[in-house]
Amino acid sequence: MFTGIVEEVGTIKEIKKGSKSAILTIKGDVVTKDSKLGDSIAVNGVCLTVTSLSGNIFTADVMAETMRRTSLGDLSAGSKVNLERAMAANGRFGGHIVSGHIDGIGTIQNFLREDNAVWVTIGAESKILKYIIEKGSIAIDGISLTVAYVDESCFKVSIIPHTASETTLLTKKVGDVVNLENDVVGKYVEKLLGYKDEKESKHSSGISEDFLIKNGFM
Repeated sequence: MFTGIVEEVGTIKEIKKGSKSAILTIKGDVVTKDSKLGDSIAVNGVCLTVTSLSGNIFTADVMAETMRRTSLGDLSAGSKVNLERAMAANGRFGGHIVSGHIDGIGTIQNFLREDNAVWVTIGAESKILKYIIEKGSIAIDGISLTVAYVDESCFKVSIIPHTASETTLLTKKVGDVVNLENDVVGKYVEKLLGYKDEKESKHSSGISEDFLIKNGFM
């Protein structure tokens, strides 16, 4: 579990690509300090498992499914990435609940400066946008952000100077792809409501007030 509060910007030292998978080698001075084999580290919002560790360098395997659903396949040696260790039980919960399981990708459409902040517009598919609400939370490349605007084709967030300096978001260009993770609460609510409707439909007896009237019981 993560919070979306990025701890540092790391660097991809090497990426070995298989036919569908990859092995990432990443430099991170902060996230490697107390990490060990098997620990989880979010890389651009993607929860990855540490498979080897040496000083401030760690490696992580990326399976084919993760390559298909995220932007990790676009990385190369020298790419900058947002890094966050899994949340400690005694830590402050500064962002929102982030699982590191990416729902899909979005495309940066526009940057617009407004005084000390920068508005970022991101286009996404309807399957992502349906879970996004104004003033709700979204994780973009692992960064916990508040949605300031949303419509049928895109959403917008406003980036303050601190977030700009501590993450990679404003180093992106129009047309770049970012990883998106929706707030988990909305997905669970949808699942539960759909499950209830499905169960009620399956177990419905078909008896209604109209049925009783038509058959002379009322």
